[in-house]
Amino acid sequence: MDRSAIATAWETHCGEDWPQFASPNEGQLMTLDTVISGCVVFFLDSPEGLDAQRVTIVKDCLADLDGLTEELDADCRPYFIRLRRLGELLIATAPTSS
Repeated sequence: MDRSAIATAWETHCGEDWPQFASPNEGQLMTLDTVISGCVVFFLDSPEGLDAQRVTIVKDCLADLDGLTEELDADCRPYFIRLRRLGELLIATAPTSS
């Protein structure tokens, strides 16, 4: 995966407002957004990319996100689907260990 694809996806995500919805999981969704966003910024600012700890954190966030987005109204799901895609792009850049 190339850095420019992540930068483009990040710009798109940053251009969108936080969706308006009522959910008991809104705080957790905000936290997931913050953590994944922080990892994107770290990735874009670091020539080394993500370290193993951050890769694990992103994977955990994606697992949590999967369980929470199914319950959301269809009109706010695109925001979180885009956030998930950002996380997937980050994980795709991580070196694989044999």
